[in-house]
Amino acid sequence: QVQLVESGGGLVQAGGSLRLSCAASGRAISNYVMGWFRQAPGKERDVVASISWQGSRTYYSNSVKGRFTISRDNAKNTVYLQMNSLKPEDTAVYYCAADSTNGLHTSAEYYDYWGQGTQVTVSS
Repeated sequence: QVQLVESGGGLVQAGGSLRLSCAASGRAISNYVMGWFRQAPGKERDVVASISWQGSRTYYSNSVKGRFTISRDNAKNTVYLQMNSLKPEDTAVYYCAADSTNGLHTSAEYYDYWGQGTQVTVSS
């Protein structure tokens, strides 16, 4: 079992930045693809970014490409999401997830473990 705990969410003005962290426990995440998803009220949970086991490959959704950066520190069992130039449409609950397969999957069904989520609110 892998337990994931997100932190770093909050309220920020448009154009601002936030850094989300996802701390894992129970197992080392070095053998997991890690992803960040988000879900706004009334909408589906969509992938934001994902990163391969050693961080050599990353994926970003078109809506965040160039503004968000995913990274990982396997020694600290932690994954990060640096979010810059935030927009009101980035407002959502952000979830960290772990995928035991070796692929940068964009569908939530591939991810085995999930955190409880952290709220990000961007004001205009």
